[in-house]
Amino acid sequence: MNLAAWLARAGRARADAVALARGTSPVASYRDFAGRAARLAGSLVSQYGLVRGDRVAIVAKNGPHYLEALYAIWWAGLVAVPVNVKLHGAEIGWILENCGARLAFVSTGMEADVAAYAPAGLRDVVTLGGPPFWALVAGDPLPLADAAPDDLAWLFYTSGTTGRPKGAMLSHRNLAAMSLAYLTEVDPVAQGDTLLHAAPMSHGSGLYAMAHVMRFGINAVPESGTFEAGEVLEIIARTPGVSMFAAPTMVRRLTESPVEAMAENIRTIVWGGAPMHLADARRAIDRFGPRFAQIYGQGETPMTGTVLSKADIADRDHPRWEARLASAGLVSSVVEMRIDGAAADHGATGEILVRGDTVMLGYWDNPQASAEALRGGWLHTGDIGSFDAEGYLTLLDRSKDVIISGGSNVYPREVEEVLLTHPGVREVAVIGRPDEEWGECVVAVYAGEAEPADLDALCLERIARFKRPKDYLRVDDLPRNSYGKVLKTELRALDQRRRRARG
Repeated sequence: MNLAAWLARAGRARADAVALARGTSPVASYRDFAGRAARLAGSLVSQYGLVRGDRVAIVAKNGPHYLEALYAIWWAGLVAVPVNVKLHGAEIGWILENCGARLAFVSTGMEADVAAYAPAGLRDVVTLGGPPFWALVAGDPLPLADAAPDDLAWLFYTSGTTGRPKGAMLSHRNLAAMSLAYLTEVDPVAQGDTLLHAAPMSHGSGLYAMAHVMRFGINAVPESGTFEAGEVLEIIARTPGVSMFAAPTMVRRLTESPVEAMAENIRTIVWGGAPMHLADARRAIDRFGPRFAQIYGQGETPMTGTVLSKADIADRDHPRWEARLASAGLVSSVVEMRIDGAAADHGATGEILVRGDTVMLGYWDNPQASAEALRGGWLHTGDIGSFDAEGYLTLLDRSKDVIISGGSNVYPREVEEVLLTHPGVREVAVIGRPDEEWGECVVAVYAGEAEPADLDALCLERIARFKRPKDYLRVDDLPRNSYGKVLKTELRALDQRRRRARG
């Protein structure tokens, strides 16, 4: 099934309902949205000669035209390649070349950067909302293209914290299953409910747009086109029934914002993309109430792996509430999950494996990486975790980040959770340092006013001595990639430079 069929249905059944908004102002009905997608699709075929399976990139900030372009691509039977707008021009150019993009839609101001690194096969760069864009929208409509369930729909390029990013190939089936899982377990949507895209639409937020189109909801973007905590809270104050996807850093900024929040207007804030530290989760719930859900997934199984439901997060009287809050929740109903090599899930620690209709087809033009990631019919996530007796998954770390000290595994997140309970620690990341005696020793890199001696005393009170950091490095801010994930490779390099400087 073509994902754009949901938009075609909405354009007929709820023609006058609001589909797209900027801030709190409607900008398009479902009649407008579907009509523009159909006409834009027609121009992609008639003016550029694009054929089924051709790749079209979107290198753009959040905006209503983003979704019009996305659905036009699917309407025409093409493949969307949403690209993080925060990437360097050279990184964007590499993705466009790697996927063989034929056309790129871009935001105003991005044209020169994209053109400077554009590969030879790119036929045009079209500014969303510019005169050429509207000329394409004025073309003749195209009938909705047929699409098989396993036809490629979205190339999702990983964040590339090590080496080049890989393009996870997501099919129409993958994204339809993901959308149904969202509606079933994360956030039931009714007509008129709003999804606020404050996080990048090239990533998690854009993926959840599909469920809202299916259920005749409203996809809205902030006026700024990006995340500003004060602006988001002001929009929430004027928008009943609003949901949003937020990375943990965004949730923390909302919690810390002095702008008054109309918490009763929040339907659901879904956090994901990285584990939420327990202290941050408690502060957010104390401020906004039980309006949160957590998801764990990857680009390779988009937004679908486990769910910590709103009901679980709201149940503060449960004797294991805090343990559940520290977990990633229960396995989603549309996938299977197990711990690699474990005879039984309960208590075993190891790599998390996933299979189901949301798992990618493989990596674009990378059969070796595809075979490695999908060996045995399971997606090998590279994440380390364990299940408790009730089936709740605890994420420990990425396999490459586990520290082996004196033959014992130290999971950085466990140490980070302890350090974050200190009021003088704003954010922290724990890394391993090569050590002649122990193989590796534990190092904490943090931002805040706390003194190392106080942090050391805290760790001695709360965790085993072999897990305690042997060194504490204070920084202004932790380095993050364009998706907000902490770059531990940079922290290891920083640690090495400081040790050299000490002599």
